[in-house]
Amino acid sequence: MTSSPPAFDIVGADAVRDGSATDAYFDRTVETLRHADRNPTVVAEVTADQFPDGDFELFAGVKDAAALLAGHAVDADALPEGTLFDGGPVLRIEGTYLEFAALETSLLGFLSHASGVATAALECRRAAPESNVLSFGARHVHPSIAAMVERSALVGGFDGFSHVAAGETLGREPSGTMPHALLICFGRGNQADAWRAFDEAVPESVPRIALCDTFSDEKEEVLRAVETLGDRLDGVRLDTTGSRRGDFRHIVREVQWELDARGYPDVDVFLSGGLGPTELRSLRDVADGFGVGGYVSNADPVDFALDIVEVDGEPAAKRGKLSGVKEVYRTPDGGHHVGLRGREGPDGGESLMEPLIRDGEVVREFDIDDAAGRALADATAVGFGGE
Repeated sequence: MTSSPPAFDIVGADAVRDGSATDAYFDRTVETLRHADRNPTVVAEVTADQFPDGDFELFAGVKDAAALLAGHAVDADALPEGTLFDGGPVLRIEGTYLEFAALETSLLGFLSHASGVATAALECRRAAPESNVLSFGARHVHPSIAAMVERSALVGGFDGFSHVAAGETLGREPSGTMPHALLICFGRGNQADAWRAFDEAVPESVPRIALCDTFSDEKEEVLRAVETLGDRLDGVRLDTTGSRRGDFRHIVREVQWELDARGYPDVDVFLSGGLGPTELRSLRDVADGFGVGGYVSNADPVDFALDIVEVDGEPAAKRGKLSGVKEVYRTPDGGHHVGLRGREGPDGGESLMEPLIRDGEVVREFDIDDAAGRALADATAVGFGGE
């Protein structure tokens, strides 16, 4: 009797932990090295670029990487989560090669994808530093990685996210009020009934934010929402489709004007729908908050690679990669520097590598808020995403 295929195309956590979530050539490598009775002690480094080039990216995914390496007889050092990097290693592993060879695929996946998402989130955060910014992009990715997307968005400085299961995983309350589907279910002309029913149905802890662009002019629907909910209305959201948007900034200014004219200047205006750093910069002075989706969730992963740089104490590397164990530094002027371990670093430079794994045990704690604070401070220090 053959077992039925799994309902979803998801690689389970057990496969990740035991190393079967790997590329086939690592299995062949393990077989060959064991056949040859060869298992050297190596140092391997995860890098995106060998030398600094001025293009900073944000390091994330470290918690999952640590969990993957835990229990294996290795030592590992890594940048703190939420550190901006520009060349050189972000993570270093020391141990016998067969101890971690089959983990490379998953390790790089954890770091590459999370760092790409977190970098995009930080770009948005820096574009609207005083605004409330939420992650709305979980619908664009495979549901099995939604928690990674939302966590990485928080590391990049976002204030919250929308995905319920991710919230359960991360111990955070998701945000969100109503979709266009709710208004459409009540029918054209019955938006007030939908807003009123929402107000009656959801807990008081949920902000009364009415979606106001479903059937008619945004300004008209906003005024109807004010008439319907009055002082119970906390805010309105405009998610106008790009093909109907026109001058979005002008629309938002009209809405703000009319709210003020009718004595509701404290009703917040939130925007969503195809927004990225450029839009956030142009709208941040007329809107109170943003929901950002695809720009963050669909971000390109950082192109990390794991390369052996030392074998049995001797420098080694493939063509195009720098041999020898390296350190990375941040200098007071915000510079990122790469040098050989054991050599003197740059003047005033602070080494960024910190212990992650010792003898197979995780020796670091992971706090999302600490990582986010570090990311914002680092962004200021290196001029990331500045105007």
